[in-house]
Amino acid sequence: MTQGSFPILFITTPRIGDAVLSSGLMAKLRDEIPHARFTIVAGPASAPLFADVPGLDEILTLPNPDRPAHWLSLWRRVRRRRWGLVVDLRGSAMASFVRTRRRAILKPQAGPAVHKVIEAARLLKLEDDPPAPHIFLSPETEAAALSLTEGEGPILAVAPAANWVGKTWPLERFAQLAIRLLGEGGALQGARLMVLGGQEDAGVVASLRHVVPKARFIDLVGKADLLTSYGALRQARLFVGNDTGLMHLAAAAGVPTLGLFGPSDETLYGPWGSFTQVVRGGRTFEQIRAQDPELNQSFCHMMDLSVDHVAGCADQLLKETEQTHKRVV
Repeated sequence: MTQGSFPILFITTPRIGDAVLSSGLMAKLRDEIPHARFTIVAGPASAPLFADVPGLDEILTLPNPDRPAHWLSLWRRVRRRRWGLVVDLRGSAMASFVRTRRRAILKPQAGPAVHKVIEAARLLKLEDDPPAPHIFLSPETEAAALSLTEGEGPILAVAPAANWVGKTWPLERFAQLAIRLLGEGGALQGARLMVLGGQEDAGVVASLRHVVPKARFIDLVGKADLLTSYGALRQARLFVGNDTGLMHLAAAAGVPTLGLFGPSDETLYGPWGSFTQVVRGGRTFEQIRAQDPELNQSFCHMMDLSVDHVAGCADQLLKETEQTHKRVV
C-alpha cells in the first residue's frame, strides 16, 4: 500500500454476468477516490474481468463460495489489513469481521426484486442514478483485441452457447439469422461474422463457419480471454446472443445488443444500456417457470423464438442506431 492510498476490499460475484452488471460500482469508486487501491475477490470465472482495473493491488480467487473453509481462508488473508472500505456483493458474514472504516454488504431487501444493476447500486445508496457496467481495458489488451478484429467491414458478433441447454437458442437458428443479415439484401450485407465463447464451446464453430467466406469469419471461441473478447466486442456493429456473461459484456461495450431470453427473467438480468433490447418468444418468463418450476429440465425453452422475430428486431435495432454507430472497423 502506498502512502496516502485508500485501500478497498471489493468482493464481487462468481458468475461473469453478475460481475459485469455490478462493475459500475468499481468505476464509480475509482472516479470519486482517485487514490483508491483495490483488492478484488472473485470466482475463478469472473476474476479475469478485473485484470486491467487501475489501482489494482491484487485479485484473490474464491474457488467455492459455498464452502465455509474457503471464506475462512480468505479472511485469514485480509484480516490484518485496515481497509478504507469493504464492498461485499456476496453478502458474506466474513465482511463483518474485517477491520474497515466503512462496509457495504449486500443484504436482502423488502419489496419486489430489482435489476441486478440497481441491486448493486443500493450498496452505495446510488439506486436513483445507478452506475452502468464498466470494464477497464488497458492499452495492451485493447491493441490485442484490435489485432484480432483487423479487417474491412462491420462485424456481427454472436455468442451462441450458454451454460444450460434450456436457455440456448438453437444453433441452426443462429446460422440462419447470420445468413439472413449478412447475405444479399441483408441489413449487414457483406459484413464479417465474429463468434465468441469459451473453450468448452468449441463445437459451435463448425455450424457457423460456412455462413461467410473464411476471410470474413472471426473465430474467438476459446481463443480470447474475457478482456480481449470485451475489446473485440467494442468493434462490433451488432451483438446477438443468449442470456450469458458475453451478452452483458457486449452491452457494457456499448454495442447494440439483442439478448435472447426464455427461462431467465429480463427484469433482473436484461442487458443494461441505451442500445439494448430483450427478445423472447411467445411465452413470458412466468409462463415458462410455471411449466418448469425449478428451471432445470433438460430441454430448450427457446424453441418458440423464431428467426423471423429475431431478424426483425435486429433490423430495427440497426436502423435505430445507424447514426450513433456509423464507424466501420
